[in-house]
Amino acid sequence: MSKISVTETTGRKRFLYPAISILVFVFLLAGCAQGNKPGQGTGGSQEAQGGRTGDAQVTIDFWFPWGGDFQKEFKENVVDVFEQKHPNIKVKMTFVENSGETQASDKLLTAIAGGNPPDVALFDRFLIGSWAARGSLTDLTDMAKADNISQEDYYPSLWAEAVYEGKLYGLPWGTDNRAMFYNKTLLRESGLDPDKPPVTIRELDTMAEKIYRKGSNDKYEQIGFIPWMNQGFLYTHGWNWGGLWEKNGELTPNDPQIVKALEWMVEYAKKYNVETMTSFSDSMKQTGMNAFWTGKVGFVYDGNWILNDLNKYKVDFEWGVAPMPTPEGMEPVTWAGGWSYVIPKGAKHLNEAWEFVKFVAHKEGTLLWAKRETAGNDITAMPSVNEELKMDENPNLKVFLDLMPRAFTRPVTPVGSFLWNEAIRVTDLAINGKGEPQQLLDEVKRNVDAELEKLKK
Repeated sequence: MSKISVTETTGRKRFLYPAISILVFVFLLAGCAQGNKPGQGTGGSQEAQGGRTGDAQVTIDFWFPWGGDFQKEFKENVVDVFEQKHPNIKVKMTFVENSGETQASDKLLTAIAGGNPPDVALFDRFLIGSWAARGSLTDLTDMAKADNISQEDYYPSLWAEAVYEGKLYGLPWGTDNRAMFYNKTLLRESGLDPDKPPVTIRELDTMAEKIYRKGSNDKYEQIGFIPWMNQGFLYTHGWNWGGLWEKNGELTPNDPQIVKALEWMVEYAKKYNVETMTSFSDSMKQTGMNAFWTGKVGFVYDGNWILNDLNKYKVDFEWGVAPMPTPEGMEPVTWAGGWSYVIPKGAKHLNEAWEFVKFVAHKEGTLLWAKRETAGNDITAMPSVNEELKMDENPNLKVFLDLMPRAFTRPVTPVGSFLWNEAIRVTDLAINGKGEPQQLLDEVKRNVDAELEKLKK
């Protein structure tokens, strides 16, 4: 059994952005209500024993944030099997809507603070650091060790995202990452080789320039590339440029390579006119389609999940997928997001909750969910499951799978949401000419450090 730790990697759809002020306030309430220090379990010796259950009938409450067919499919494919194997445990599935970005997390925070949380929650893995820092998640370290669940079972960066200060607070479940989609038809029409997508950022810039085209009204009819479109966040570009958002436990949003990435985004805004590009993007939104599938975008950075759009849209152009370009001499990387199963602090049925979590988020439950008919192009957090299902036989999905060993995840920190929102804020300012990249990212550094200091008081 390997020691549980935050694992560094050389290369690393839904996001929740709870306001840091809400987090601080409610977590303080939660700490008072539960009377436990961060990292302490609520189950005493039972937690150390790995969450064994007895014969009494127990119903656990499981909160999930997705509507549509998820509840029906998850119950039929996973929950029903779990209940058959554990006749003493029934699972009540509770849909908690996450519209409005923070609604689901706010309800969970309130439930924890009030001493009446669900037993299990499907939880954005990115937020684990923020919640664990304030003692609102159950430490799963000992239970995982007792059941021989370790980081070797998952992609290293995904496991690391569920670990805070050496303690495990969730089991990874499901992941996604980013690559470059490119329109072969537009490349061919622009005099470019449709079978040779750009590998370096310089090649991307050169090829994108040849695709841009304006109509008689001086507005773009088609564009080569908009750096901030779809998954073109500063996080994305920062890593592609070789930057690191965290070094040796310190947040580094003003890393020199991240500054270069933002400067590059600003160059596009100036060269192609940010207002004209925004007008184009707005017109694409009115179609109700992902901009790439309109056939008017040469290159875009996006996730493996948009491969599922092909079930809805019948496009009339050729396209391909490739790793996102990097500066010359650098290997392509990606960044991964995704979900996890957590046990909120104060869960009333800790042992039964753990039985459910280890079933759904480890090999058996992950495989059951991944092999359902509607799985599409989803990637699981477990390499062994992806291999068993031969996902790499889909050439487009293989691009994403091959990038997973070099996938970054956002920093595990109590101010993760704050840093994410700050990066979005200064990106908008920079591309609209309201600040210089170096100055703006130095400001972000000061702001996140100040937030960390507040939390120490």
